[in-house]
Order: sequence, then C-alpha cells, then structure tokens
Amino acid sequence: MAARRELTFLLAESERRLLQAIAARLPRWVTSDGLTVLGMAGALGTGAAYALSTLSAAWLWAASALLVVNWLGDSLDGTLARVRRAERPRYGYYLDHIVDAFSTAAIGAGIGLSPYVDLGVALMGVLAYLILSINIYLESQVLGLFRLGYSRIGPTEARVILVAANVALVVSGPSAAVVPVATGVAAALVIGMFVLVGVRIGRNLSELARLEPPPAPAMPPTVAPRSPRPARLRTLLLPPTAQTRGAGGPSA
Repeated sequence: MAARRELTFLLAESERRLLQAIAARLPRWVTSDGLTVLGMAGALGTGAAYALSTLSAAWLWAASALLVVNWLGDSLDGTLARVRRAERPRYGYYLDHIVDAFSTAAIGAGIGLSPYVDLGVALMGVLAYLILSINIYLESQVLGLFRLGYSRIGPTEARVILVAANVALVVSGPSAAVVPVATGVAAALVIGMFVLVGVRIGRNLSELARLEPPPAPAMPPTVAPRSPRPARLRTLLLPPTAQTRGAGGPSA
C-alpha cells in the first residue's frame, strides 16, 4: 500500500525546496545509495565525536558538523531519486529506515559516552526515538499515511536542537553544573518524546477502532422444538405388514 506523505514539521517546506535545488545540481556520479552511505558515515562520526568530547569540548564542533553531513545524506537520498525519477519504493523504504535505526543508536550512544549526559538517559532517548520511528512506519501501513514527525518536530528539528545544545555546552565552558543541567534537559526531552508517542498511539487506536468496529457477538444457534407427527402421517410411515395387522383381517 502506497502511503501518502504528510510533512508538517516546522522546517519541512523550506527543507524540501532546498533539497530539490541541491538534487537538481548534483553530478550524475552522485547516487542515492552513495548519499545513504554518506548519511550513515555522518552518524557514526557524530557518535565518535561526542565520545571524544571527554578529551576536549572542541569535539562538539566536529559533532555539529557531522550532524550536518548526516542530515545531507539522510535527507537528500530520497529527494535525488524522486528528482531523477529513479525511485525504488520498497528498496528505498527498507534501506532508509534500517539505516536510520543504526544512525540513531550511534548518535545516542555517543551522547551517552560524552561527559555531559548520563549513559542511561541517552539510551532511553534512543529507545524513545526508535519507538517514535516504529510508530510512523506502522501508521504508513495501517493508515496509508506517512507522517514524518510529531507535532512540529521532525528529524531535522531534532538535529538543530542537538547543534544548539553543542554550541551552548562549548560556550558555557567546563562547570560542575553543566552535567546535571544537560542530563536534566535530556531527561525532560525523553519524557516529552514518550508523551508524544503515547498520545499519538491513543489517537491511532481510536481511529482504527472507528474504521474497524468490533463484530457483534454471535447469537447461539436455536433449535426449533420437534412437533409430533400427525396420526395419518404415522400410519403412512408404518411398514405394510404393520398396517395390515393394525387394520384387522378376517379370522381363520
């Protein structure tokens, strides 16, 4: 079932125009698969840069730059296929989303290995993001609607938030209050993600229940009482010899 795309997040329209303009100017040797690999490499590099920020906060600048690389590859691969009319819907759908799962895990693990956010909170963030993503994929199958984002927040906005947080951490400099504040903000974001997906799951179930109401309970089969046969019918059903004896014959 082909799902209708519905992009309602804050930067969706401006991002769409920018990606189409870039895709139209790319040389022919740039392919969608190559951009997917670029996006995955950007995610792995982002995770590594976050982990290396234990050595120096300057690595957060590298993490921000690699988030841009991840955005470029992840967002442009599908746009390039559509612009060149070289779409492979099932192949692209599967590849894009399985790569997204690994990218999310890599970035989340890197944040947890940084000196700023508790590893447990970061992994809960990965779990929440994956649940949000799985819900989107299920919606595309059962509702025929691909809504990439929650409310006005989508993947691009999530990257912008990470870049802004990186800048804030670098500017604030080393401080004893940085870690609890960063972990607290991350925990609040994770809770917000769980709330968003919980609300949306509830709405989806309500909509599906309306579209497919439960069947009415089946009535138990009724057996009509057997009526006694009329006397004439009983007589006709008797064997001929029994009829003769019943009628009475001449005695010997």
